[in-house]
Amino acid sequence: MPKKPSRIQQRNRKKILDAGLDVFSAHGYRGATLDMIADAAGLSKPNILYYFNGKEDIHVTLLSQLMETWLDPLRALDPQGDPLEELLAYVRRKVDMAREYPRESRLFANEIVQGAPRMGPHLEADLKPLFDEKCAQIRAWMEAGLLAQVDPQHLIFSIWATTQHYADFEAQIRVLRTQDDFDGAAAYLETMFRSLLSPPAKD
Repeated sequence: MPKKPSRIQQRNRKKILDAGLDVFSAHGYRGATLDMIADAAGLSKPNILYYFNGKEDIHVTLLSQLMETWLDPLRALDPQGDPLEELLAYVRRKVDMAREYPRESRLFANEIVQGAPRMGPHLEADLKPLFDEKCAQIRAWMEAGLLAQVDPQHLIFSIWATTQHYADFEAQIRVLRTQDDFDGAAAYLETMFRSLLSPPAKD
């Protein structure tokens, strides 16, 4: 049985991952270096290499942890719930994630922009089956007349694009708005998607 890491080891590993998240989200994978991560963590480079095999090991560990967090709100869509309210709750949760996890969002966006060289297998194995399952569920709701008819895949893409914008383009938003307004963003997006998805009134 593997020996359980000590508290100091657990603390240092968390410190390294948190520093890596800061560095990767700010500079991307290519711009990040182990020296930058070590400096941000307040540890020596040899100490970093005691816990991880290199920059890629830290990056992949962060992305693997993030994938679970990222998929949870989509998994939470309840087939037995009210379709419109389930999707609006998903929109709100994605806005909350932009507020709570801006570094993680930028880390993920940087990986995808680079062609997902390290996350490709996870996208195929974890995201694709869940995405297909939820698109089929949304399509079933539409066929039952519980939602307006739109393309389920493009619907999910548009939810991702509009909500994650508030994390990925945070610097631009800070210039254009005098303060962060995630509650206002959630209200706006809920109104927009409610209008799009509300089923036509019956005669």
